[in-house]
Amino acid sequence: MILKPTPNNLTKLEKLFEEAKYILRFEKGTFNSGYCVLEHKKVVVVNKFLNLEGRINTLLDILPTLKLDDSVLSPESHKLYKQVLEDRLNNVSGESSAETDASDDQTATEEA
Repeated sequence: MILKPTPNNLTKLEKLFEEAKYILRFEKGTFNSGYCVLEHKKVVVVNKFLNLEGRINTLLDILPTLKLDDSVLSPESHKLYKQVLEDRLNNVSGESSAETDASDDQTATEEA
């Protein structure tokens, strides 16, 4: 699932973080990855200079790394959270099989 970069989708993600009791802030700073997560304080800081698509992609990257209590989420946010987790799982398993295929091809070439 790839969210289209629309203000409405950004709002949905912001709402999800809010319901999960995370403070979401857009600030300037020196972020290597475009964001910083302070888990013990439940604060997520995102580079404020990112455009709409960058903000959405960054929040989508952060979301699966957090341990959220999905029982506090609204049905809409819960559905979005599950979709993001499933997408992340599919991407990780897809990359693993692609890497295996590539290494098998390289091994076959070396043997020839």
